Amino acid sequence: MMETAKTGPTSSGTPATAPTVLPVAMGDILEVLAAGVRDFRAAPVYGLFIGGVYTLGGWVLILLLVRFGLPYLVYPLAAGFAFIAPFIATALYAVSRQLERNEPLSWGQVLGSVRGAAGRDLGWMALVTGFSLFIWMDIAALLFFGFLGLQSQSATELLREIFTTPMGLLFLAIGNGVGAVLALGVFSLSVTSFPMLYDRDIDFVTAMITSVKVVLANPAAMIVWCAVIAALIGVSLLSGLVGLLVVLPILGHASWHLYRRAVAPAPG
Repeated sequence: MMETAKTGPTSSGTPATAPTVLPVAMGDILEVLAAGVRDFRAAPVYGLFIGGVYTLGGWVLILLLVRFGLPYLVYPLAAGFAFIAPFIATALYAVSRQLERNEPLSWGQVLGSVRGAAGRDLGWMALVTGFSLFIWMDIAALLFFGFLGLQSQSATELLREIFTTPMGLLFLAIGNGVGAVLALGVFSLSVTSFPMLYDRDIDFVTAMITSVKVVLANPAAMIVWCAVIAALIGVSLLSGLVGLLVVLPILGHASWHLYRRAVAPAPG
């Protein structure tokens, strides 16, 4: 199980040893969620602020879509917004690491450590997930045009056609199926890569490969974790994104603890 192969060079130019993937039990999922709740309660100001920025950004984008007559992209955007959540949560990884080390918290320290990580390969990983969001939006638009045509409709008419016509229901089924497949792929690439790139000097390709290895080595636990994320995001969408104020920080903190359980510490 030990990974001893060499990976590509880090940002410092030195070769890195491939991270070691560890087993993750089903019980670990509940434990990392509990740890996420504990970190959020220990530093609620940081979690609420970051969750608030994420929620506000979602509202602004949705209002822009409605304003420019693109209501059919509101649901795909709201669902796909989760693709970039791991990057937004980087500051939460910083908070969790400070709490883990029993070190004092400050915005200067948190933001400074995030800036330092962004100077490595974290930005490239953010580009990968951001590009995935754009691909998903393009696919959603093409599916909509293919099933429901190019005619302009109000939001009420659009909802009626989607939920009361055979073509609308077929569009809904296929669209959600395609979205689920894409989301599973993004999940596999990013489940541990963002906290790993924050925590250590490693290239983003190695981080993505390690993340996929974590999923392949622990399929049952990772399916449960993916389902938990999907369920909490779904509840947040039903609440008009308000739930993200709490859901994002809890999942962000929990993702840090999952990474710490799923990937062995860097040597030295």
